[in-house]
Amino acid sequence: MVGLDLPVSELVTFAVALAAASIVSGLMAGIFGIGGGAVLVPVFYQVFGLLDVEEAVRMHLSVGSSLAIIIPTAIRSFMAHRAKGAVDMDLLKKFLIPVPVGVVLASLTAAYISSEGLRVVFAVMTLLVAGRLLFNRDSWRIGSDIPKNPGVSIAGVFIGYFSTLMGIGGGVLNNTFMTVFGRPMHQAVATSSGVGVLIGIPGTIGYIWAGWGNPDLPIASTGYINWIAVALTIPLALLVTPYGVRIAHALTKRQLEISFGLFCIFVSARFFWSLID
Repeated sequence: MVGLDLPVSELVTFAVALAAASIVSGLMAGIFGIGGGAVLVPVFYQVFGLLDVEEAVRMHLSVGSSLAIIIPTAIRSFMAHRAKGAVDMDLLKKFLIPVPVGVVLASLTAAYISSEGLRVVFAVMTLLVAGRLLFNRDSWRIGSDIPKNPGVSIAGVFIGYFSTLMGIGGGVLNNTFMTVFGRPMHQAVATSSGVGVLIGIPGTIGYIWAGWGNPDLPIASTGYINWIAVALTIPLALLVTPYGVRIAHALTKRQLEISFGLFCIFVSARFFWSLID
């Protein structure tokens, strides 16, 4: 991989950073149903930069690798939440086609959008969601229940599209969608883990296609997926995801909202900073 000629001490530091991110990612997958991508994308971006991966592909590689990792963590999180009876399976069935359609459209976009463009999308979307969560009021609702078609399908395409551009499992947007229509935060978190499965699988395939044959990619990459990063991250993330689920069901609705909102602000600020750099 580009950058593997760095001193062993620095490489060990990078490995430790990835391991720490993997643990936090798994916890976030269980707590918020977000697949951990909101943690992994900024960490991958920094690690790939320190390894001298080309700026033109660094953000794409971070997003794509995150999507690949979302698949097993989202599946495990979904199974754990479903066992507790918290998942809205009816909504997931309605999302079965619209969400992957959004993923496909995002994959087409990823083939042409710049690194800066991806970072702007990531930063702006997470900041908007943070504001909604931190300043949430019960009166801030669009309706008392999830809309019927075509509204729910349009929402599914939107969630799939922007989540794929951000490299996240859909929890950031689906949590917001469900709560503004009166659904409990715990149910939104649980259902988002299922949305992560609908995004992760086609999203990974899409980013492989979007980056296929790019000469700037580092070794062990298939399109915009770097398998070294994936292999280092998945085991630890899977190990700790069930503990995140336990934490989620132990917290109150407002505690979940505040925690998730503060986390989104941190991530957004980091990417805005990268654009200044």
